[in-house]
Amino acid sequence: MPGRTSRRTHRRTRRSEETAISDHEAHLLRALHDEHAEALFAHSLRLVNGDRQRAEDLVQETLLRAWRHPESLDPRRGSVRAWLFTTARNLAIDAWRRRSSRVGEVYPDELPEPPPAVDETERAVEAWTVAEALNRLSPTHREVLVECFYQGRSVTEAASRLGVPPGTVKSRTHYALRSLRLVLAEMGVTG
Repeated sequence: MPGRTSRRTHRRTRRSEETAISDHEAHLLRALHDEHAEALFAHSLRLVNGDRQRAEDLVQETLLRAWRHPESLDPRRGSVRAWLFTTARNLAIDAWRRRSSRVGEVYPDELPEPPPAVDETERAVEAWTVAEALNRLSPTHREVLVECFYQGRSVTEAASRLGVPPGTVKSRTHYALRSLRLVLAEMGVTG
């Protein structure tokens, strides 16, 4: 039966060649990981409420998607990091939806309230995204946006609380919003 063994060996070799990645692909994947993994892990950690294992899984799945779709990483199509962050966000939403559709499954890391509706999930992910973007701003830009938009204070009230003239609050607000737009664009948020 030497013919059978030979065919099996040939099939195994061909199958391993199809699943193995080339040295070039391995180098690109390593470079992608080295450049973006730390930021992607921090982003993923926020998406999964601090669950390190789920964040690691999210990073791994995101990098796997990048490897499977290298055309998405073409710089002419946009920022690689923005694509990675958007993919991780979408994977986190998909995972949440899968978990929330299972009846009777208990998650100790979640509040004992019923799971939020999909719209609330979208809002939660948006809130995490905005919080991440705010954390990337300078402290002066962040505090003026918090005072004016989140605390609902007028320019005069914000100026009084921050100890700066009203004109400074207006100027900082303008530049803070501009910086926030840039950070959100870098994170892959469009709109």
